Amino acid sequence: MGETILTIDDLHVQVEGKPILRGVNLEVHAGEIHAVMGPNGAGKSTLVQAVLGHPRCEVTGGRIVFLGTDVTGMKCDERARRGLFLGFQNPVAVPGVSVANFLLAAMGTRRVDGQPQKISIKEFRTALKEKMAQLGIGDSFLGRSVNDGFSGGERKRLEVLQMLMLGPTMALLDETDSGLDIDALKTVAGAVNRYAGSSVGVLLVTHYQRLLGFVKPHRVHVLVDGCVVRRGGPDLALDLESVGYEQLAAEA
Repeated sequence: MGETILTIDDLHVQVEGKPILRGVNLEVHAGEIHAVMGPNGAGKSTLVQAVLGHPRCEVTGGRIVFLGTDVTGMKCDERARRGLFLGFQNPVAVPGVSVANFLLAAMGTRRVDGQPQKISIKEFRTALKEKMAQLGIGDSFLGRSVNDGFSGGERKRLEVLQMLMLGPTMALLDETDSGLDIDALKTVAGAVNRYAGSSVGVLLVTHYQRLLGFVKPHRVHVLVDGCVVRRGGPDLALDLESVGYEQLAAEA
């Protein structure tokens, strides 16, 4: 077991005055992939957004510790610079900003031990070509405006491309499998598997076991009504396919 990357300790969160998370505990170590599963409205997206510090998520109790530092009160951009990354469920369009310029600007915000990490244009282009090849993305992708007119699958590929380029220590992926056909799912899953090495952590949010057939988690956490009601290994995801969330929640 590697060092502890992320600790979510008795986390309570409300959104627009409504309690969503009710005492969530979760710990991710280096080299681990964790999956959070649950029905619609369980609080899965709120959980990962709260970890990154989304302003709509008000923490009313508990704390979030990233690489040994309590980041609960930090702003979203500060957490991102420290190495947290969130792949959104529904990424927004940014008309007028090309994918290439967006990624180059994002690379310029990276920090290691608090110091800016500069990258030359040549290094950027080399790294970008390599990551795009892993995801089956063509060169024409770079000149398009960010997510503007993108299909669901294209948006998710761009989210994963950002992750691969930025190289965060902790990646939070919110329903990365949605909108992907089976071929695109295999490609994206392969990229996530290559990224998930011994020094990083991954937290996947998903409804279904489909993604977990390609990205095998070390731990599965089932979230229902803002609470983790069951934990287990990868077989737990298979059990959910046959049992369903309602029965599991009733048992819990």
